[in-house]
Amino acid sequence: MTIVATGSIASFFDEVVEDALKARGVNASEGATRYLVGVLAEPHIEPRPLALSLQEALVISEPAERFERLRLLGDAVLYGSGFFADHFAARGLENRYVCTIGARAYSHAGAMLRGDQTGLFDELAQRFEQFAQVLTEVADRTLAHQAPGAKNLLKLYERWLKTGSETVAEALVDQGIFPTRGTKGVQ
Repeated sequence: MTIVATGSIASFFDEVVEDALKARGVNASEGATRYLVGVLAEPHIEPRPLALSLQEALVISEPAERFERLRLLGDAVLYGSGFFADHFAARGLENRYVCTIGARAYSHAGAMLRGDQTGLFDELAQRFEQFAQVLTEVADRTLAHQAPGAKNLLKLYERWLKTGSETVAEALVDQGIFPTRGTKGVQ
């Protein structure tokens, strides 16, 4: 693993997000790119059922609190969709359903704003699934650059089995493992 000195966690993720956007062929506004970096630099996890959290946020009467709850829910779903999609799938939640909740949270938050910020939240809502895929790429790249060793190699291989990620496959090849899928499954 290469240790890179950076001024902050956000500056580390600046480059990683830019690379992931290019790898996934996603053109994002500067505001959306910076927002993705912020989601990674200060991740939020929603511990409660997503639909319940969305419903509760929508009925909060205080506008500032409603906005913040919707924004944080969107952030949590975006981060979770990128880094822990297999966790949602193991609980029987389809990716489309999870992304719809995150997109709705951002859409409702954006509807509460005026000016330039409205466009940012509209972009996050409308392109939610693409941005979740960008964060999946960030997760794959982060895992691929961990220190070599049996435990991390196993994590890489398990992630490749679940996702089929080319980024993870390349990291395995770099460590001398050549993953292939034959007609009978993984070989």
